Amino acid sequence: MQSRNTFARRTFRRYFWVSTFLLALLTLAVGSTPAKASDTVEELSWFGDPWYTTNGTQIYAHGGQILQVGGTYYWIGEVDNSGGGFAGINCYSSPNLTNWTLVGDILPPQSSGDLTSNDLVERPKVLYNASTKQYVMWMHIWNTSGVGYATSPTVCGTYTYLGSSQPLGNDSFDIGSFQDTDGTAYLLSANWYYGLMVYKMSSDYLSPVNVVDGVSTWGDREAPAMFKANGIYYLLASYQTGWSSNDNQYSTATSIAGPWSPLEDFATPGTNTYNSQTTYVVPVTGSAGTTYMYMGDSWIAGNVGNSTYLWLPLEISGTSLSMANHPAWYLDLTTGAWSATSGTQPVTGSYKELVSENSGMCLSAVNTAEGTQLEQITCNAGSLQEWEVSSGYFITNKSTGYVVDVANQSTSTGALVDDWANNSGQNQQWTFTSNGSGYFTITNVNSGMCLDVASGSKSSGALIDQWTCNGGTNQLWKQK
Repeated sequence: MQSRNTFARRTFRRYFWVSTFLLALLTLAVGSTPAKASDTVEELSWFGDPWYTTNGTQIYAHGGQILQVGGTYYWIGEVDNSGGGFAGINCYSSPNLTNWTLVGDILPPQSSGDLTSNDLVERPKVLYNASTKQYVMWMHIWNTSGVGYATSPTVCGTYTYLGSSQPLGNDSFDIGSFQDTDGTAYLLSANWYYGLMVYKMSSDYLSPVNVVDGVSTWGDREAPAMFKANGIYYLLASYQTGWSSNDNQYSTATSIAGPWSPLEDFATPGTNTYNSQTTYVVPVTGSAGTTYMYMGDSWIAGNVGNSTYLWLPLEISGTSLSMANHPAWYLDLTTGAWSATSGTQPVTGSYKELVSENSGMCLSAVNTAEGTQLEQITCNAGSLQEWEVSSGYFITNKSTGYVVDVANQSTSTGALVDDWANNSGQNQQWTFTSNGSGYFTITNVNSGMCLDVASGSKSSGALIDQWTCNGGTNQLWKQK
């Protein structure tokens, strides 16, 4: 998000959330090519927390996008440090859009030139050029008010920086990219003087050829993103309000050359696009159609590096675009269809963390030994903290394969809760009751008592027991 008058005060950038959303999500095709479906149904949830890799490290990929190459998904985005300045471009990989692994910094800071740690480099966008067989990265370079270009033969390899320029002599700030179905690439560029501009790019994607008519009259806009659905082009953008979020808007046209429709809100007005700013739209196509997923950044001014992310399904009706704020939603990567959930039933059949409302910490096995009492531990995305709820309901740990168990089939208040091999006992069966706000009380079938953090502790390492159900927040859990 950019503004001439906010550069100094924003310390380079703002922050936002994804949710955690926790996301598991969809696939992005190279450019605008629809993503290949996979075999799983993924849940996306927004809890406003940082997102973590499979190794427990925080994900830093702001202003970015998702691409699919073969059966692997790649999330590419900028690294923002808390003091402002360029800290690199990260690339993460995932086999399922849920579990992300850091591959590496694919464009690290350099000692001189455009990419020093004192400069601002943002909104990396990568397209695959089938003719040159190169991945081409575009990015905004603050010190030249221009666009930087880099290439790599592999999507997550180290990119070779080729320099920057102002497109056709025009200042360029926030950027976006779009690749049409015929392979033509377009640069989306925010210009403070002429408005939002769309450039047709050369066949190698490394230089602008001309300004596309009909778009440059949009003023006071940044964070552009474009996609195409059913022959209609959709262009999303935000206002220029520094690190503060605003009501992002969209316009449509049957041709990139226009005419374009008047700008309209696509999220609920007054919500500031659910505290986010547009960065990209990912199409996920399956046997039943395509879901278009909004990718946004939720900026935290003064702490940009810990900004989070928001991913939500866009809904299309004719040429109208809308986006509701779903606390949790599901995307079937095989069919390409999504569905919303009220969160009143537990998610079954996939591994999730169970997070205490009282402490914000995760239910965790301590080790792989059978019979070890469970604890709450700071969430770290480790497999000892991932649990699958099955119909029954047995709660099975991903790492150990053991289930949540009340020791010795006790019906006493304060009895310890451990992990144990599944023997189908009622002391290993639990029912989930929603409080209507995404949290559940988890009640043991044998004793009628609730899964409880002992003494209401907020400390990492606090023990888990069963206790008479009392509605306390130390007895409320959410799947994440």
